[in-house]
Amino acid sequence: MNLIWNIIKAIAHFFLNILFKIMGKELTDEIFENFMQFIKFGLVGVSNTIVAYAIYTVSLILIKNTGKQISFDYIIAQTLGFVLSVPWSFFWNSKFVFKLEEGEKRPWFPALIKTYISYSFTGIFLNNVLLILWVKVFGISEFIAPIINIFVNVPINFIINKLWAFRAKKSIGFGRVIQ
Repeated sequence: MNLIWNIIKAIAHFFLNILFKIMGKELTDEIFENFMQFIKFGLVGVSNTIVAYAIYTVSLILIKNTGKQISFDYIIAQTLGFVLSVPWSFFWNSKFVFKLEEGEKRPWFPALIKTYISYSFTGIFLNNVLLILWVKVFGISEFIAPIINIFVNVPINFIINKLWAFRAKKSIGFGRVIQ
């Protein structure tokens, strides 16, 4: 797996270097590391999207098979997909994307709560607003609409998670912590 990741990093570095030279800018280590962190976040997001979409689809099918006409069945399915997929995302983001460095601390429960809050904005509020827009206004399939939302949600989620939900505290000695 390290070999594959190193190949991905080399390819990304090559293309980012070209892009930055075209723009007349220098690709710094910090910019590159933030970009690679965004790529990791995207990979976790893909897996989370698969989990959430599977839950969404199964829930939507189960609701439709009850025989009851529920006009907001896709909203119920979306909410279930969200609630049940956030722990998956939290686990992999904390282990793979926003790893702690030496001397950093992140109590898991407050971080999980922050993850739910940050994903609530995009996972419930923004997703549902966009779902209504895609389905009711533009007539897009209930099964396709959540896929479109990915392109809006991923960058927003990355920024919120990086700067708030997974922000680590550094220990500076004698039990003191800085943020």
